[in-house]
Amino acid sequence: MGNYCITIARGFGSGGKSIAEDLSKLLGIPCYENEILDMASDASGINRALFHDTDERVRGNHFIKMLKGIPHKDVLSPREKDFSSDINLFNLQAQIIRSLALTQSCIFVGKCADHILEHYDNVYRIYVDAPRAACVKSIVEKMYVSEAKANQLIQKTDKYRADYYKYYTGKEWTNPINYDLFINSHRVGRDKCAEFIKMYVEFQMGQKLDVE
Repeated sequence: MGNYCITIARGFGSGGKSIAEDLSKLLGIPCYENEILDMASDASGINRALFHDTDERVRGNHFIKMLKGIPHKDVLSPREKDFSSDINLFNLQAQIIRSLALTQSCIFVGKCADHILEHYDNVYRIYVDAPRAACVKSIVEKMYVSEAKANQLIQKTDKYRADYYKYYTGKEWTNPINYDLFINSHRVGRDKCAEFIKMYVEFQMGQKLDVE
């Protein structure tokens, strides 16, 4: 069995990150989220703070309402003036994601990984979401905020993730067509989602996944 990758996009409060971590333990393969930012920083020498400032969000105006996708170009050299531009920061992250996908089985959370790896074999694209009430309840319990604040956080976070996805891919973040599997974590049960994803990937691959 060759390498395979699982990408997980997630609505805020849906439990997507914790599901990815459960899946990582279940399959014995690494899960990457903010680690991608640190790897891109180490590889480029660009301050980590710049990567974290642009993490799944578009800074400034960037003509948000005219978004149609940024073509993936080669990473710029440090001598070029736009080396630390937001677009080059994205391309540096994309380079890390593609490199990891070629060398190991792994899980990617967010970062437009489903789009970055769209032409790669053995990539399974998952979107995790849940009804607003379930997301609000989860955020209230985890972040100790009011329901009003939780609703505000959901609206704000999902909007900047959607804008980021649209800016760099030209596609709608929540469009089911972008994914292989769309999961309602509330209905399936967060504790069962990792096993459910594993079963789906095994079904598509036609074989059991060996735990590493």
